Amino acid sequence: MTPSTSEHPPHGHPDASITTHPTSGPRIASAAAASSTELTHLKVKLRDALRQFPDFPSPGILFEDILPIFADPTLHGALLRALEIQVRAVHGDPLPDVVVGLEARGFLFGPSLALKLGAGFVPVRKKGKLPGPTHSARYQKEYGEDVFEMQQDAIQPGQRVLVVDDIIATGKTSISPFEEHTKTCGSAAAAASLVHSSQGHLIGYFFILELDFLKGREKLQAPVQTLLSGQPEASSNST
Repeated sequence: MTPSTSEHPPHGHPDASITTHPTSGPRIASAAAASSTELTHLKVKLRDALRQFPDFPSPGILFEDILPIFADPTLHGALLRALEIQVRAVHGDPLPDVVVGLEARGFLFGPSLALKLGAGFVPVRKKGKLPGPTHSARYQKEYGEDVFEMQQDAIQPGQRVLVVDDIIATGKTSISPFEEHTKTCGSAAAAASLVHSSQGHLIGYFFILELDFLKGREKLQAPVQTLLSGQPEASSNST
């Protein structure tokens, strides 16, 4: 029988210099539950901060104003924390390599979210706003077409890309150079076309607010996550 020494501790009494850990499963479950509780609290706080303006910018439209969130540093921090929790829960293994923000309100939180996730940020802008070679995608608006552009070298082939914007609402028609099935939800679908043109891998969309009754997510060809829901069906013309 081997004598007990510092190199050979007694049977049933592990070396105190070696740290042992219980099974990580319960600890992970506990952390997930804590994050879920925190996220629920943050969502309530953020939803209460939104303002609605009837008949703006035209009669019959109930405008959802997210700007009070950015006017208050506490709320701004709460938004970024809530977005981070939800993105990590859905896309955490692995996280996105790139966050793509749509002009203009996607620029309000896209760069900060990318920083928290350890990802790069790439802007999608209106035609003529970016220098150098660009990919372009046209999309249909209520009163005609518009064009989104992204720099050709902004996304590397194979990178995992998350597209973010403030609100997913109506489903407009996108006219893009990618494939016929990208004729879906306006600017968001145009952004998807730009990601595919760069040979990036679109893992999904993330919006701060969704107007559920307009069913915009049904017209997009990648998973959609939203932080908040807004407006009952009675408010059918919303922005």
